[in-house]
Amino acid sequence: MKSSKLTLAIIAALTTGVSFNASAIDLYVDTATEQIYAKPGPGRVLMGSFDRTGTAPGAKTATGQASAPVAAELSAIREDLAIKTKDLAEKSTEIKALKEQSAEAAKEATQPDAVKVSLKDGVKLQTKDGNFTTEIHGRMQVDSQENVNQNLNHSFLTPGGAPAQLDNNVGLRRARLSMEGSVYKDTDYKFEYDFTRGQSTAAGITDAFARYNFSKPLSIKVGSFKEPMSLEESTSDIQTSFIERNMAVNTFIDNLNVFKLGIGGNYAADRWSVAGALQTEGPGSLNNSTALSQNSTTATSNNRSGSTGDTSWELNGRVTGTPWMESKTKLLHVGGWGSYVNVNNNYNGNGSFNNGGIYFANGIGGNMDRTNILNTGNLSSGNNGAAGSHQASTYSRFGAETALVYGPFSAQAEYLQTNVSGTGYSGNAMTGYYGYMTYFLTGESRNYVARSSSFDRVKPTHNFDMKGGWGAWELLAGYDELNLSSGAIQGGTVNTGKLGVNWYFNPRIRLMTNWVHAFNINTSAVTNSATVGAAALQTTQAFNNAKLDMIESRIQLDW
Repeated sequence: MKSSKLTLAIIAALTTGVSFNASAIDLYVDTATEQIYAKPGPGRVLMGSFDRTGTAPGAKTATGQASAPVAAELSAIREDLAIKTKDLAEKSTEIKALKEQSAEAAKEATQPDAVKVSLKDGVKLQTKDGNFTTEIHGRMQVDSQENVNQNLNHSFLTPGGAPAQLDNNVGLRRARLSMEGSVYKDTDYKFEYDFTRGQSTAAGITDAFARYNFSKPLSIKVGSFKEPMSLEESTSDIQTSFIERNMAVNTFIDNLNVFKLGIGGNYAADRWSVAGALQTEGPGSLNNSTALSQNSTTATSNNRSGSTGDTSWELNGRVTGTPWMESKTKLLHVGGWGSYVNVNNNYNGNGSFNNGGIYFANGIGGNMDRTNILNTGNLSSGNNGAAGSHQASTYSRFGAETALVYGPFSAQAEYLQTNVSGTGYSGNAMTGYYGYMTYFLTGESRNYVARSSSFDRVKPTHNFDMKGGWGAWELLAGYDELNLSSGAIQGGTVNTGKLGVNWYFNPRIRLMTNWVHAFNINTSAVTNSATVGAAALQTTQAFNNAKLDMIESRIQLDW
């Protein structure tokens, strides 16, 4: 606007100057007085027409030319005007181009497939219309185990045999990458791979499913996903209170490969939820190894399907609710779950057992050395139908769970039981239970999520920093018992106590330390080398009446 006004002023001045310079004047002389006048009158004679000269800007000389200083000034003004006019034209062109670019960008940003990128909670991509989203997440857990006390019974070992003891180790417990998102809003998906699981090419797949959400509460999914059972199992391993899940949960659920193929449904209201699934294990190497390699001769699990034969299938369900929920930090959770499993038993042509079956084993809380101290051996063995043979045709699992959150204090407990049925088994029930309490010294509270009926990420009031932020500090104490002995099943019993300290640097980084003490280990009745394996049997019996103490630690990062 200012440039336009300047231009108009210069043009007006030049126009005035030109008009002024172009005008002439007639002069008259009085014949009587000889005075000169600019207008005619009596006694006045016209002398002629003359150009103006003198003080007027841009005035011309009598020859009609401007004086040198004035001409130079006019020339400079004209040049300046030309430059400004050119600049104005260029700027006008630039402004027009910018307007066009801005309009194009605005048009692209409003297109349905325009993508927005967010780094708030991991890497998230979302189209403008929200029809497609993709999130990339990961986790890394670096664990260590130091065995500070091992008073073992070596009388069962053969001379010269390897010593029966737990090893001190440091290693990666989990290292996972996952991708999850949604397709046309109503359908979501998840794919996760754990680089520390098993040895086969596909053993690292955990979640790999697609889910359709009929409404906010109701959904159905197909693929590989966790069995819907147990409060502690439903809580992600990056949110559990202790480093390792309690023994009964590990033995009856997690160690059997909790991620199964199938179809499942879920209905989650504000205060209660119901989940169910029909699941199975895929054939061959996909499920032919345990979640973590073990230091025993039974490292490859007979729970898995071999390259031939039928696979097992199972029906699982869980119901939960919060009968008292004053707020997110004051609530009572209760729940129950059940599972019926048909076991695959594959036999050779001569009737001898080939593969399949089921066994239950546990390493009593070790996070790095997971030697099977308690071990039932394979519950299917011998010739099919022959005297003395055993065949676990089915087993059922069920449990009851509860948790209380009251501000910085929380308590959690579960009871779990597994019943085995089949040839050679009648009323055989293995049991386990645990209970623990936690308290946040810094005032935070465990984060309960009603939709999944599990605990989620703890967010410190003040993240750890060098300016006085201490993060969140949590103290833990718990008791754990597992009994794998019942009639024809003799896998041993054990009781442990645990103490722990968790330091949450921020919601994504946590340092954990646990002390685990074995009060009583009874493996004296584990005698069947045909199902346990000779070397594994010696190891199991060597831990009979052992007094074990171990210190475990974990540095955890997830994004």
